[in-house]
Amino acid sequence: MTVPNSNRQGDAKSKIEDIYPLSPMQQGMLFHSVYAPNSGVYVEQISVEIAGNLDIQAFERAWQEISQRHPVLRTAFIWEGVNSPLQVVGKEVRLPFSFHDWQPISQQQQQGQIEILLKAERDRGFPLSKAPLMRLICIRLTENSYQFIWTHHHILLDGWSTSLLLNEVFSLYRANCQNIEINLAYPRPYRDYINWLSQQSLAAAESFWREKLQGFITPTKLPIDSQNPKSQNHNLKAKIALKTAIYSALQALTRQYQITLSTLLQAAWALLLSRYSGESDVVFGTTVSGRPATLSGAAEMVGLFINTLPVRANVDLAASLLPWLQEFQAQQAEIWQYEYTPLVQIQKWSDLPANTALFDSIVVFENFPFDPETERGDGNLTIKEVKVVEQTNYPLTLIVKPDRELELELLYLADRFTPNAIARMLQHFQTLLESIAGNPHQTLSQLSWITQEEREEINQWNNGAVTDISPDIQLHELFTAQVEKTPDEIAVVFADRQLTYRELDDRANLLAAHLQSWGIESDSLVGICVERSLEMAIGLLGVLKAGGAYVPLDPNYPQERISLILEETQTPVILTQRHLLAHLSQSSIHKVCLEELTNPAAGERRSSATSLQSLSNLAYVIYTSGSTGKPKGAMNTHLGICNRLLWMQDTYQLTTSDRVLQKTPFSFDVSVWEFFWTLTTGATLVIAKPEGHRDSGYLVELIKEKQITTVHFVPSMLEIFLEEAGIEECQSLKRVICSGEALSFALQERFFDRFPAVELHNLYGPTEAAIDVTFWQCHRRGARHCAHTSTVPIGRAIANTQIYILDRDLQPVPVGIPGELHIGGMGLACGYLNRPELTEEKFIPNPFSQETASKLYKTGDLARYGDDGSIEFLGRCDFQVKIRGFRVELGEIEAVLQQHPKVKQAIAALHENGRLIAYLTSYEGREEKDSPLLAAEGLGERSKSLRQFLQAKLPEYMVPSSFVFLEALPLTSNGKLDRHTLKNLEIPEKQTKLAAPPRNPTEETLVAIWSEILKLDSISIHDNFFELGGHSLLATQAVSKIRKVLQIDLPLHLLFEKPKIADLAPEIEKLQLDRPVDTAIALTPIARSVRRVSLSSVVDK
Repeated sequence: MTVPNSNRQGDAKSKIEDIYPLSPMQQGMLFHSVYAPNSGVYVEQISVEIAGNLDIQAFERAWQEISQRHPVLRTAFIWEGVNSPLQVVGKEVRLPFSFHDWQPISQQQQQGQIEILLKAERDRGFPLSKAPLMRLICIRLTENSYQFIWTHHHILLDGWSTSLLLNEVFSLYRANCQNIEINLAYPRPYRDYINWLSQQSLAAAESFWREKLQGFITPTKLPIDSQNPKSQNHNLKAKIALKTAIYSALQALTRQYQITLSTLLQAAWALLLSRYSGESDVVFGTTVSGRPATLSGAAEMVGLFINTLPVRANVDLAASLLPWLQEFQAQQAEIWQYEYTPLVQIQKWSDLPANTALFDSIVVFENFPFDPETERGDGNLTIKEVKVVEQTNYPLTLIVKPDRELELELLYLADRFTPNAIARMLQHFQTLLESIAGNPHQTLSQLSWITQEEREEINQWNNGAVTDISPDIQLHELFTAQVEKTPDEIAVVFADRQLTYRELDDRANLLAAHLQSWGIESDSLVGICVERSLEMAIGLLGVLKAGGAYVPLDPNYPQERISLILEETQTPVILTQRHLLAHLSQSSIHKVCLEELTNPAAGERRSSATSLQSLSNLAYVIYTSGSTGKPKGAMNTHLGICNRLLWMQDTYQLTTSDRVLQKTPFSFDVSVWEFFWTLTTGATLVIAKPEGHRDSGYLVELIKEKQITTVHFVPSMLEIFLEEAGIEECQSLKRVICSGEALSFALQERFFDRFPAVELHNLYGPTEAAIDVTFWQCHRRGARHCAHTSTVPIGRAIANTQIYILDRDLQPVPVGIPGELHIGGMGLACGYLNRPELTEEKFIPNPFSQETASKLYKTGDLARYGDDGSIEFLGRCDFQVKIRGFRVELGEIEAVLQQHPKVKQAIAALHENGRLIAYLTSYEGREEKDSPLLAAEGLGERSKSLRQFLQAKLPEYMVPSSFVFLEALPLTSNGKLDRHTLKNLEIPEKQTKLAAPPRNPTEETLVAIWSEILKLDSISIHDNFFELGGHSLLATQAVSKIRKVLQIDLPLHLLFEKPKIADLAPEIEKLQLDRPVDTAIALTPIARSVRRVSLSSVVDK
């Protein structure tokens, strides 16, 4: 039966048995099916394997009889040209039933053909306006085995109903085979349920749901997905079955404490979501039967009764399990009297922004009335297996199937989750249930959810290789040992000056003797304020040889910052250069100009005598910025830095033929390995000129001239370096080491495009450890570490180092789940100088060590393990922002922006006024000198292009409101991005766009339609439909009215893509131009006369 056009009259009416509205769930399914007609969403498929002598004609006749018994099987749907969608029941509809005999082909061929047929039937879908919305196929495989395939649209039936129908079919089949009459009672029609729904008041439901969801403003995000909610794809599934003993224990538990199995499983899912998301307030969906107890005969009715409702759980990890479960059940019991409430209404009543989904995951508890007698057919038949293939529009669906065993199945969108992530999630859920069954007298925090195998695997990943290092090792001793090996090799080069290892050692020894004579001893702090030069290398070595620890004072620091550091360190002496004395004039501390130390005469040459050696703990104190604005000095040890350098040499193996470029400011800890890895391995250190690290052109020339083999870049500087002219002539390079910022895959690939034979290494480490603590070797076009990230991994722990990724309770997180990165081992700093409270806060007791003095450093960095144990850096914990209730990583916006062919660099920032701003540099050349930054409003086409590009890849709330184009991103003296300067840039305010009136007849019509649909008097052409209160069902109505009034075939998705009238109207006008002219249709601009008055006189006739 095809639903007749609403304007037709006559015989069509005689074929219609009934017409009535849709249930809320049907409305939702209709919307998703119309929105994505080829997605296969809500196409259900039941495949039944039947053994025995099946009478095909009797079987088909049973199905045709079923069709006449149940109006829903003869139902089609109409939504065009009507105010609200309707379902139309035909008087007579014949179910399509086809039979195939595949006996001649092999079993293997049969299985292959069945899979092809199953997919083809799902892909074929159903035109919802034409009944029946189901198809039946029976295939004979052998003389006594059959495959029966029942494909239908979920809008007709829920799982309970399919079981009822199968029971009836086989009852009728038995009667047909035996040629007997069977009197099956006629159930109440589905219309009775629709009538019942219409009598329910939403006022009480609104009050209940508003209170239930009050204060919930952040949807529970699953961190294992791609974080791209616009993406859609086909469903995949994975499943496991609980051991019988565990299932029995859970059933006993529910009986003893009078909770339902459904409650227990929902509560366990809430706990797992809390563990995954790190949130204590979580919301997910659940499917309720929807068969009201107040409607007699509801249990025997056939149709779509189910409803999806939100479940909110407060997960207090300190709570005891059993009381928490009982409280959870009490809360769930409150819902049953409001389970008829449409989800779209609940969504509207919540505190979430418009068009924001309440949840991404749902729990379905399947407990259907399948008669065991049905499995035996008529006595000659046996139903061996029933498989159900279903699709949903939710990213993740947990299906619980209680039977002889408890089966857990996860249905997931293939482009949102990886099979490995889903398999782990099932294992975690299973482990959690086993822990509940094993000992229900635990707190939530004590319940295990990570498998023992995974714990052991993660523990192995946590630990770097163990090597033997003397606890008394001194950094300068490594240098002295190298002097003995290569005394006459060139140690250091600066401009046209150079020193051999022996010469450098002599000068450092002379300085050390002077320092000791001035009272420098073990762990004394010595300030050093010099520009890059030979004197810098001499000064650092001299301080260490005297037993002191050096404190770098960058000459570019403001005097106030230098004074603050000097006051805190109380250094008795400052090593400097003559031309920098004025910069230090405010300090009364004794100053020594390094260039004034004369070269020692041959007979006076100072050796590294024992008198100059002093066991020291501290090697250097480097200051970093603090969140309070006061810098903090991280105290690093000889043991830590020696361990780091010995690992580095063992891994990368410098030789005397290597030349390492020292260009990093010495106030940044990367400089430590540039100096001392080189000078403890016999290689040559080439020191760049002061400020040379900022000039990529100079660096290219220096690398070529000095035949540099090893160089370090922070990724933002590497990006600039790769664009420099003449870079292809840097043929001497062997290895480039990156650290300091996240290294993107895009930048990695650009690097290998320029340097296919050069090694690229990605290292990670905070100043509070000896430079770097993890390492990763990059590979050209290598498989991405994780399908859902745009950055290169930071790898595994270096030697004698432990890396832990922990949750808020300092418990290890499993693979794929974000946690805070913690560091332990030899490389750890002693803490912060003179900041005991901050040290105690950040350097915590190591809960995984039996040594009482063992510490872990809380980095504040967010990270997760990949499948192979490599660590993925996700950004700072405090870079996590909330936009319109969503938790957003700004790095994701930046990564997508950098995929645009004209964007070179991108930084996203959320300003205090809530505006999301993107700062960009472009490949198009420099901006005008008199206009270093331009907001989106001043860059028309470029901003429009970027916005459209982002809208195709990101949800609307992640698209910046303004784009600021810069000649270059501001960098700190260390070459890192200067976010503070960025945020202080003046951002042009957006032009006010309040109450912008329509400018043409099309916009006038749209304003009138929106006013009617949204029940608003004042609408601007720049208002967002969904921010005004629109949702999917209202969007369906709006598009239907637009089609009717403007006589165009407007796709539903266009309103979602262009939710503002100013953007939608031009698209509609394009469709009007492409439409064939029909002189029979008067195309007068209705809205000219209607303006913002109701369109009911036009549409509803």
